[in-house]
Amino acid sequence: MPTEPVAVIDFETTGLNPAWGDRPTEVAIAVVQGDAIVDRYQSLMNPGRPIPHDVQQLTGITDRMVADAPPVATVMREAARFVGGLPLVAHNAPFDRKFWEMELARLGEQPQPAFACTLLLARRVYPQAPNHRLGTLIDLLRLPRAGRAHRAMADAEMAGHLWMRIRDDVRQRFGVREAGHGFFMRLQKVPKAKVDRFCRDGG
Repeated sequence: MPTEPVAVIDFETTGLNPAWGDRPTEVAIAVVQGDAIVDRYQSLMNPGRPIPHDVQQLTGITDRMVADAPPVATVMREAARFVGGLPLVAHNAPFDRKFWEMELARLGEQPQPAFACTLLLARRVYPQAPNHRLGTLIDLLRLPRAGRAHRAMADAEMAGHLWMRIRDDVRQRFGVREAGHGFFMRLQKVPKAKVDRFCRDGG
């Protein structure tokens, strides 16, 4: 059956919380449809504030790299147009959702509020994993690595591959036929002990 496209998004930022003044330094979006990544958007952006040294070491994104990058507002307008009305997915989605919503609110735009979270879903579908970090799951499930971790496009592509694997495993393991974005939005809120019943009842 046809599989709806979703937009898998990842931000790199100056820190953990936009409410504390942190801003994005990079965004990437991988559009997943069926069993493939069919489109991509990526851009560095100038956050208008220094990037802390420890964050530069983690991401590899330096003040020099973003000095001549477009301002956040320009990139976020482009990213919003690229996503359009597609459902959104992210790994550890509350983090990316905060920056997505805050930056689009600055532009007076209404963001898509509903994010499916591959971290929450993996906790329910792969409870045996030693942890549910993106890199751990990629290795555990033998999914493709896509470049340096903590760069936005690499993380968005890996989260996209994880999304496809979760979707396919849920369909095959539980016989779920209608496993779209809305189904996974509900599944990620189900207590772990009730996942089997939820899936077998079709959500």
